[in-house]
Amino acid sequence: MTDAEWTAVRPLLPVPGWMRGRGGRPEAYCQRQLLDAIRYLVDNGIKWRAMPVDFPPWDRVYAFFRRWRDHGLVREFHDRLRAKARERLGRDAEPSAGVIDSQSVKADAVVGADSRGFDGGKLVNGRKRHVVVDTLGLLLGVMVTAADTGDRAAAHVLLEQVVDAHHRLALIWADGGYTGSIVEHCLATLALVVAIVKRSDGQKGFVVLPKRWIVERFFAHLMRTRRLVRDFERRTTSAEAMVYWSMTLLMTRRLARPRPQPA
Repeated sequence: MTDAEWTAVRPLLPVPGWMRGRGGRPEAYCQRQLLDAIRYLVDNGIKWRAMPVDFPPWDRVYAFFRRWRDHGLVREFHDRLRAKARERLGRDAEPSAGVIDSQSVKADAVVGADSRGFDGGKLVNGRKRHVVVDTLGLLLGVMVTAADTGDRAAAHVLLEQVVDAHHRLALIWADGGYTGSIVEHCLATLALVVAIVKRSDGQKGFVVLPKRWIVERFFAHLMRTRRLVRDFERRTTSAEAMVYWSMTLLMTRRLARPRPQPA
């Protein structure tokens, strides 16, 4: 991180338990070094054991990553960054609308058979990332499943999680893969409107569809971090954490930009 990024990030970091009088040992390494090490791994797609010597030992960095994953701290940190990024653009901290979609990616050999599958539509043997983003393309929720999991089945679980965390959410745009009972279920159970954005039958070639391009741009951002080009994680919770870490890179860079001066 640059100094400008660290200045924006530092007030948003979760406070360790030992600093709140809850016991435990202080970190042996500077928190900025640990964050930089994880960001380097996600951005460059290296193995944990290939961590450069400029950073703390790889096992200490992985222990930090695992602790933040298991205690939900990476999501807490990510959500604080998202709220700050939205407020910087003059939006409410909590969104009222979003877009849902999924992305199938090939899985590495370390991914077990219990969490991998074959997506017949995309011809991908691996995992699927189900995501909900806001209208700015910032992540609201992610769930990683086997690639043969249907979009509608995953949406039932993911949308319930997202609505519980974001109470202002009232509208979700989706593609044709989410038609059917999911629309009625969300309206009756979650008071959430799912609007299907379909391509016209008369359109030919590539066409930018309203709202759906937002989530496609989000997937393009993920592909810029090499750790996410394929799924290298043994556990789906680690794969979800990597998505959150990828988005923290994007948001810290946005927050570090100088504010535009009024004309």
